[in-house]
Amino acid sequence: MTGAGFGAFVRRAHDAGRLVVQPRMGMSNPERMRAGLLATRDADATTVGTLTLDSYTRVGDLESAQLAVLEGVDLNGYPLVSHETATTRRVLDRVHGPHFPVQVRHGSAAPQHIFRALTAVGLDASEGGPVSYCLPYGRVPLRESVAHWTESCELLATLRGTGAEPHLETFGGCVLGQLCPPGLLVAVSVLEALFFRRHGIRSISVSYAQQTNGRQDSEAIAALRSLCTRFLSDTEWHVVVYAYMGLFPETEHGARRLLAQAAELAVGSGSERLIVKTVAESRRIPSVAENVAALEYAAAVAARTGPDPLEGTATETYAEAYALVDAVLNLDDDLGTALLRAFAEGRLDVPYCLHPDNAGLSRSYIAEDGRLRWSDVGRMPLSGVTAARPAHTVTSSELLDSLSYVRRSYDFDIPREEGNSPDPAPRGA
Repeated sequence: MTGAGFGAFVRRAHDAGRLVVQPRMGMSNPERMRAGLLATRDADATTVGTLTLDSYTRVGDLESAQLAVLEGVDLNGYPLVSHETATTRRVLDRVHGPHFPVQVRHGSAAPQHIFRALTAVGLDASEGGPVSYCLPYGRVPLRESVAHWTESCELLATLRGTGAEPHLETFGGCVLGQLCPPGLLVAVSVLEALFFRRHGIRSISVSYAQQTNGRQDSEAIAALRSLCTRFLSDTEWHVVVYAYMGLFPETEHGARRLLAQAAELAVGSGSERLIVKTVAESRRIPSVAENVAALEYAAAVAARTGPDPLEGTATETYAEAYALVDAVLNLDDDLGTALLRAFAEGRLDVPYCLHPDNAGLSRSYIAEDGRLRWSDVGRMPLSGVTAARPAHTVTSSELLDSLSYVRRSYDFDIPREEGNSPDPAPRGA
């Protein structure tokens, strides 16, 4: 491995005892985007930068993105493909570099145009995946997404010939993660990492999104790390934790408490990077100042938190994740084909996901202790591995109630319980 690149930067920071914190940030105006990157770089924290792209670019509607650029219309992200290469190079000039790498975040099931644009401006880090940027985001057939991501990984991997070490982050640990039991999140994250590896990427981060119970989250990350140690032994990899991806608390104290627990989860589990959220998340797109405040707050919490990782293989979450990964890897030597078969046969099945290529037989619920559990595993190979709640139909009102569980837990006083709560039980409870 070279000493340069996104993954190497995160590794050096972790070895020095610092958690890398990162915002979601994307503005269509180049001057504002540059100012946001500079503010992120200069925050009182160890940071990496983000260029989050707009929705038009994400879905490949480049005509609309280009028109917006020409007319000066604000978009909900940076239209990397539509801005001239020289414009983006000016945005990055004396900002992006070995001491402040920048990652492109996009959400596309067909990211070839994005990868070509990011490499043209001197960037080499992005994220997503053939499953995680297909199923939750639209109706692009999974077969097409796998083909697009195969081409995109191989395109990015060519940068290794220039001496760069391109980096990809899986989004699998966040795929419809609000009500997805962690075993499936961990499995998809590992499978996407293996997909990247088989198509030439050697520097990878695996994602996991904070869920509804702190102890279960710690077990999930321990399982993720154990599986990566097993399957990615020849790869530079690290774990990135996402602050809760669902309905964020509406109160400032609730939002700060939830972000603090995300930072504690990241450090405690031995993770190397954290994607933050801000106190404004429930109301609007946060300002640069609010993003910086979140970065500095998370870094301060991380600095006073010590690592306390759990044993990785002795939990139900590990057993579920391993069973799913093993089942998929045994379907076909070509991992893309294996993923297609897994979803076609229901061996992977994301609960409450309406994509046509998802079997839609699995269901989950939030148990009384705040843990995410299966009520129905569908055709996934989890019989004897996990205890689904039999003969229970999750009603529409239960589903809606579950979606706001975390927001309610942090905005209002509730009885002390294990896991994520305003006053959580110790991790060892």
